[in-house]
Amino acid sequence: MDYGTIFILVSGFWGLAMIVNFVDAIRLCYAVENRSGISGRQKWGLPTYANIWAVAMNRGVAQDNDTQELRRQMNRRLLIILGGFVFFALFITLGVPDAPSA
Repeated sequence: MDYGTIFILVSGFWGLAMIVNFVDAIRLCYAVENRSGISGRQKWGLPTYANIWAVAMNRGVAQDNDTQELRRQMNRRLLIILGGFVFFALFITLGVPDAPSA
């Protein structure tokens, strides 16, 4: 396989993994907000924006063990996303082969 094919495959899997982890982090953020009573969401209709950074920094979040465990799971998802971007940057930087000389 040439580098172009490998790049396309890795990019596709990387993008899918980042989207799945981000959606899961948002789902966990909504759960933490609901348990903490800080959600502006109604019981019907579309959800409002998730305050993911305040929940990650533990601002206004309930301090019970179950809620804190949900927050830690969300933070792990965010760290996985950060690690994914570092991996992809290294893959692009270190994985590019030299251009063939004429």
